Amino acid sequence: MLKLEGVSASYGAVQALEGVSLEVPAGKLVCLLGANGAGKSTTLNCICGVVPVRAGSITFEGVRIDGRRIESIVRGGIAQVPEGREIYPEMSVADNLLLGGWVHRRDRRQLGRDQDRIYEIFPRLKERAQQHAGTLSGGEQQMLMIGRALMARPKLLLMDEPSLGLSPVLVEKLFEIIRQLNEAGLTILIVEQNAQLALRVSEYGYILENGEMAFEGPSRELQSNAKVREAYLGT
Repeated sequence: MLKLEGVSASYGAVQALEGVSLEVPAGKLVCLLGANGAGKSTTLNCICGVVPVRAGSITFEGVRIDGRRIESIVRGGIAQVPEGREIYPEMSVADNLLLGGWVHRRDRRQLGRDQDRIYEIFPRLKERAQQHAGTLSGGEQQMLMIGRALMARPKLLLMDEPSLGLSPVLVEKLFEIIRQLNEAGLTILIVEQNAQLALRVSEYGYILENGEMAFEGPSRELQSNAKVREAYLGT
C-alpha cells in the first residue's frame, strides 16, 4: 500500500533522512522505532507532505504522492495523528471531530455517521462531546486526536508517539484500541518510543539510526535480535 524508496530529507543544512526505504502492506500494522532525533517523525511528515522529499520517492496504492499538497494526500486516504496534544482547546470535542472530516464537508449526513462511529469506539468522547477539548485529560485528548484522524476516513493511519505522556494503564488501553482498529482492516504505521509494546502489537518493524535504516524485519525477529534488544529494548 505504502512504499518509500531511497527517501532523503533535510531541514536547511541539517540532513534528517538519508536513503530511507520501507513498505507498509495493506491491512498490516507496522512500527517505526529509533531514538530521539533518529528521523521517525520526519519520515511521517514526508509521507503526509509536511516535509518535502529531497530525493527518492513515496508511493501510495501505486501512485506517487511526494510533492503533492497535504489536502490531496488526505483525500487520497492518509491521515496522521501527530505527536503531542494538537487539539483546539477552546472548541468542543464534537467540533474538533468535525474538523477532522473537513475534506468530506460536503457530505454532512455521512459526517454525522462518521462522528457516531467515533463515539462507539471512544464512548468517553460522546460523554464529553460539548465540553471544551482543553478540559479533557491527557488520555481523552489522545482519543480525540485519533478520532479526529479517523474522521478523514483514512485507508492508512500514521501515528506519532501515541503513548507519550500517558500512564501505563492508559497506554495498554490505547494500544488495545489500535490493535482493534487494525483487525477491523485499517492499515497503520506507528512511530513509538515504547519499543517493547510497539513490537508486541505490530507484525513488522523498522529501526532508524541517525536518519538511516539500521534494522528491519518481522517484529518477533527484532525482539530476539541481540543488538536490537541491547540498544532499544533494554535487555
